Amino acid sequence: MIRHMLYGLVAVISVTLMIAHPHSAASQAMLSCAGRSDVVKFLDKNFAEKLTAVGLVNQNSVLEVYAADSGTWTLVVTDVHGISCILLSGDSWDSMPALPGIAT
Repeated sequence: MIRHMLYGLVAVISVTLMIAHPHSAASQAMLSCAGRSDVVKFLDKNFAEKLTAVGLVNQNSVLEVYAADSGTWTLVVTDVHGISCILLSGDSWDSMPALPGIAT
């Protein structure tokens, strides 16, 4: 039950962040997509971002959060065909401690 509530919360936050993204409407509509390995290499090489969190969106896609010690972060969705799309990015990433009662 808690897991379903967390998935719902992530979905709501994701939609809110996409709507509230500070760039123009034109840039919001443009997704940067490529093969997952290319996206992962790009994030590592250019921002030193590493996989920090992952969650199943549905049977066809996975949500991944990449973050760097510098605080930059990128939200990526990868489909079952191995195509990853960068949805959002930002800075000031801060990891939170695990919630009580949730196994990590």
